Formats: sequence, C-alpha cells, structure tokens
Amino acid sequence: MEILRSILSEPFFVILLGGTLTASIPIILAAIGESLVEKGGVLNLGLEGEMLIGAFVAFVIALNTRNLFWGLFSGIAAGLLVALAFGYLVIYLKVNQIVAGLGIWIFGIGITSLLFRVFFGRRFPIARGITSKTAIPYLSQIPYIRSVFNQHIVAYVALALIPLAWWLLYKTNFGLHIRAVGENPVAADAHGVNVYRTRYLTVMLEGILAGLAGAFLSICDLSFFVDNMTLGRGFIAIGIVMLANWNPSRIFYGAFLFGVFYSLTSGLQIAGVNVPREFLLMLPYVAVIVVLCIFARNTRLPAAFCLPYERE
Repeated sequence: MEILRSILSEPFFVILLGGTLTASIPIILAAIGESLVEKGGVLNLGLEGEMLIGAFVAFVIALNTRNLFWGLFSGIAAGLLVALAFGYLVIYLKVNQIVAGLGIWIFGIGITSLLFRVFFGRRFPIARGITSKTAIPYLSQIPYIRSVFNQHIVAYVALALIPLAWWLLYKTNFGLHIRAVGENPVAADAHGVNVYRTRYLTVMLEGILAGLAGAFLSICDLSFFVDNMTLGRGFIAIGIVMLANWNPSRIFYGAFLFGVFYSLTSGLQIAGVNVPREFLLMLPYVAVIVVLCIFARNTRLPAAFCLPYERE
C-alpha cells in the first residue's frame, strides 16, 4: 500500500513526466530527420554515429567556451559535415547505403572515443552551469505535470518541429519532391525534379537534426560525454520512423513510449520500488522492439527505398 501511495504521489509523476520528455527529445530530433531522408528513398544507418560526433563536438566546444549557443551550433555543424560525407558516398558515388551507414556508425564510435582520450586522458570533465531550463509561466505551476512545462529550450524546439516537419513533407512543393523521388525517381526526374539535389538536401537536414540531438544529449541532458553515450538511440529512432510509417506527426508517440520506460528508473527509485536497475534500463529497448513486432507488418516502404538512382 505504501508503494502504491508513492507511485500515485505528485513527486513520482513530476519526475516521470519530466524525465520522459527529456529522454524523448533526442529520439524526436533524430527521427524527424530520418523520416525525411527515408521518405526520399535513402536509408541512413549512420544516424547513431552522427549523433555521437555531434554530442562530442558540442560538449568540447561548450566546455571550453562556456556558451550554450556555440555548443549547440558546433554539434549541428559536426552532424551536417558527417551527413555531407554520407550523402556524397551514397547519392553520387552509389556506395551501398547499408554499408556506408554502418561505416559512419563505427567511425563515430571510434573517433569520439579516441579524441576523448586525446583531449582529456583519464579526466572526466562535467559541463556545469552552461545550460538551464526555461519554465513556461502558469503552466509550470500545474500540479503533477509541471515538469513538462519546465524544460530546456531545445525541447520546445523539438516539439515544434514535429508539426513543422509534417507541413514540410505534405504541404509544400519540396515535400512533394521528397515523396516523389522516394517513390519513383525516374518519373520525378522526367517532371523536372532534381533527384540528386532533393535527396542531398534531405540528408543535410537529417545531419543537422542528428547533430542537434547529440548536442542536446551531451550538453542539456547529461552535461558530460562518455563513450557510446547514445546507447542505440539512433537505431531506436530508425525503428520509430518505420513504426510511424514515415509520418512525422506520429513520431512523438514512439519517442514518448521510449521516454516513459527510460525514466522509470528514476521514478521507481523515488517511489521506493526495489527493481534491479539493469532490468529497468533494458525496458525501453524491449518495449520498442515489441511494438515494432506488433505494428511493423503494416508499414509500407517507399518504392525506391535504399535504391541508388542512376540518370539515363
């Protein structure tokens, strides 16, 4: 009874909801970018590597400049540069997209681990005092859910990007071009759409958002960097994109599900529930896998998905 009372208490809900939203933000950012690039027919399995590189570069710059803006900007720039390299490989050189993506992922793990030891050795620096949360007046005073309205500014930006990405994909000419080159690039080319440029632009947008996702993780969420700190979030984002059927408006639900299970670790500890921490850390990944197994059968891949385009 005491445990049930603790679970139904306000502190539990405040920690659970606040932690859920914070944990879901990197997934939302990465998944929005991946939905655009996959809708255009390109599969980027290097998303995890881009997030890692963005996280490392953002942390180093923010730590040295003590400036949140420069940290986030550098993370975005790092993600964009890696995406440019990936796009050149798969769009212009016609390298296998799966091989190139896995190569970017492995490169991201290796280069960040190496550079962290080169820069810091055995030290473990923490970027304290660089960022702070922004409370929304009145809403941040509502009992039980007040933590939802007391988040980092990047969290609000990520949530705003969900309807913006939907509008871009389904209500603009550029979105029409993305969907066209993902379904039938030959027909799109015949109607004057530059297939290479359209796909390259989606890859660039994906790199920007992946870099921002990594920067948020290392600066705004954790305030430190460790090896492989993304812990598969890039691959979770790819799975959520397929679960959402490449519709940005549905990405939030999958990311929120991941965040709920991820934040249960802190919430249950506050409630006094004695559950092994390793089991709780496993839950978000198991939950996403189970949901994918149930609903993934209804997904329909773009017709030209993962196929290089060669103009005749």
